[in-house]
Amino acid sequence: MTMKPELLLVILIVIGIVGRSPIIATAASLLLILKLTHLERLFPAVERRGLEIGLLFLTIAVLVPFATGRISIKEVWAVFTSWTGIFALAGGAIATYMNGKGLDLLKVDPQLMIGLVLGSIFGILFLRGIPVGPLMAAGITAFLLKLFDWLLP
Repeated sequence: MTMKPELLLVILIVIGIVGRSPIIATAASLLLILKLTHLERLFPAVERRGLEIGLLFLTIAVLVPFATGRISIKEVWAVFTSWTGIFALAGGAIATYMNGKGLDLLKVDPQLMIGLVLGSIFGILFLRGIPVGPLMAAGITAFLLKLFDWLLP
């Protein structure tokens, strides 16, 4: 049984709304608009460069406090001289590594996105979690898959 792509996008929109993930709902909505306006020829370019553009804007957003002066050199130095700062550095490095592994996993197996979204909804509804994005969820999934392979060869 095959599902029409339009229906799948509508389902993703609903899942994004129910799961309080406006990014997923918006992304699926934009893709649905492209599909319904017969602009599918843009899909390969979006698929090829979309992640790079998204990561560029994310990085810009993270660097804004440096550009506005809200973060001073003194505060940057404090990161390297306190346990909290050192743990934050380690956490940031580990999270970035995990996100990279998640990106690799999603490139190989993009249909995992449905499980990640449904898992996020479960976490929101039953664990009182906050959705932070599919990339970290995919990174954790990649870690769990490696752990599973390692424990059960």
